[in-house]
Amino acid sequence: MSTAAVEAFDAVDLIRTKRDRGELSTAEIDWLVDAYTRGYVGDEQMSAMTMAIFLNGMTRREIKDLTLAMIASGERMDFSGLGKPTADKHSTGGVGDKITLPLMPLVAAFGVAVPQLSGRGLGHTGGTLDKLESIPGWRANLSNEEMFAQLRGAGGVICAAGSGLAPADGKLYALRDITGTVEAIPLIASSIMSKKIAEGTGALVLDVKFGSGAFLKDIEKSRELARTMVELGKDAGVATSALLTDMNVPLGLAIGNANEVRESVEVLAGGGPADIVDLTVALAREMLTLAGKPDADVEAALTDGRAMDKWRETIRAQGGDPDAALPVARETHTVVAEADGVLVEQQALPFGIAAWRLGAGRARKQDPVQHAAGIDLHAKPGDEVRAGQPLFTLSADEPARFERALEALEGAYRIAPPGTPFERTPLVAERIA
Repeated sequence: MSTAAVEAFDAVDLIRTKRDRGELSTAEIDWLVDAYTRGYVGDEQMSAMTMAIFLNGMTRREIKDLTLAMIASGERMDFSGLGKPTADKHSTGGVGDKITLPLMPLVAAFGVAVPQLSGRGLGHTGGTLDKLESIPGWRANLSNEEMFAQLRGAGGVICAAGSGLAPADGKLYALRDITGTVEAIPLIASSIMSKKIAEGTGALVLDVKFGSGAFLKDIEKSRELARTMVELGKDAGVATSALLTDMNVPLGLAIGNANEVRESVEVLAGGGPADIVDLTVALAREMLTLAGKPDADVEAALTDGRAMDKWRETIRAQGGDPDAALPVARETHTVVAEADGVLVEQQALPFGIAAWRLGAGRARKQDPVQHAAGIDLHAKPGDEVRAGQPLFTLSADEPARFERALEALEGAYRIAPPGTPFERTPLVAERIA
């Protein structure tokens, strides 16, 4: 007589339901996520399910159930013992997006704990941990005890998320990547929010990008994703809001790893490119408002050194030397303007791909990144340029990489005749709460 446990549902029945535009019950979703996590439901069946979800969508209730089931697959963190409010930020990623680096110490300077669990980059977007590992000695992997101690002391941490948080998402994320279902909004929303809710933060601000260098190019799709995630956060009792931000043009002047750290430090020193400062300040205000500190003078903390002091403290707490020299590439190649005029176009995605080809990103999870590789922009759209003036500089350890990077940039920027009017679009398009 067989003693094998009888499963509550059959994966094929559930796939058929979703294939035929039906709705899965809470119990069915709970079983599916659990059965997939423990290996009873195979990758081939979950692949069929993700494609059915991609094609037919999910209701708000189904997305909530999927998110809660993914949270239940692992541990939940609890920061209530810290004795201070917690706030976090998640960005959907883009080119030159180093906002987490100046944002964490800026918010932590106001007594709000910032548990920023981050990832590594895959593809052109680059990962926050890869950037910070440019700093000699800095380490990304902390135990839960080390993370809590740092939040109690320094008040902020940027570290790798442990494998115990939403392990179902880890399996599903890898599967989506190889089955053409990455862009399914129910799957994106549940993936992001399961990890963030399991992380235990009290407040969460979402930076949802749209445009050339964004994960979702279309603002309508980005708006739908933002609304879905805000609803999920609120349903789970997390104070949540989202900013829709423009990713048609690279953020700041640095694209890479070490050079993005340099630019972040410039911002913390009271300088840096205006777009990086503006977005950092907007997100900090949002986080502090949700954490109960709406009157915090964010700009003052950037100019008076409080945010910089917090940065140095948190880098040291993770073994890094904030005064150490950052890696510099062995080779550079500068592209200059061919004529006088106005730079009117600078597409984010090709610049991201070029930086990736220089060695700043990885094609496979196990690939190393070259911390010194990347691109430094010398002009932004709207700037007047003269013939022979540098437009951007490519950096790499192997000069053989320049050719393919330059191929990616063909047609990615454009100089219009002198006097051509140029209107800058706002960086923050919309707030969703």
